[in-house]
Amino acid sequence: MPFTPNIQAFCCHYTSQQTLAEGPEGLQADGFPKSVTIHRLVCTGKLEVSTILKAFEDGADGVYVAGCPLDKCHNLMGSQRAAKRVAAIKKALAELGVEPERIEMYHLERGFHPDFVKAAQEMDERITTMGPSPFKAELSSLPAQTKLMPSGCQGGAK
Repeated sequence: MPFTPNIQAFCCHYTSQQTLAEGPEGLQADGFPKSVTIHRLVCTGKLEVSTILKAFEDGADGVYVAGCPLDKCHNLMGSQRAAKRVAAIKKALAELGVEPERIEMYHLERGFHPDFVKAAQEMDERITTMGPSPFKAELSSLPAQTKLMPSGCQGGAK
């Protein structure tokens, strides 16, 4: 049975604004994978580690963040904060014996459509090659109240 990944993309409003204007049909016509679900954010700097972990907990096989270039962030340091959080999650995944490549940070120009689609295609290819997230099997065997997030953390809104 072929594997269709579940990829969650958290995207800066400014990075995704022009691209998302063409709608899902336009994006798919341009090669945007159906496996990717876009969550548009005011700024990737607002993205919390708990929100990313919740995406994995909810069944994501891969997650990526698309923010402004490091030196051109509309909100000054938002992309830098997001990149640090992604790096921390990569490290945590590696410590858990899970491929750190399941999460990635992309720094894209505002509305630069080809790179926005290319990032999604790259993640689709990468995650398809890796296969399903090991968390899916682990979570299905755990009691319902067990979570990936430490106690006291709150999952973020989608």
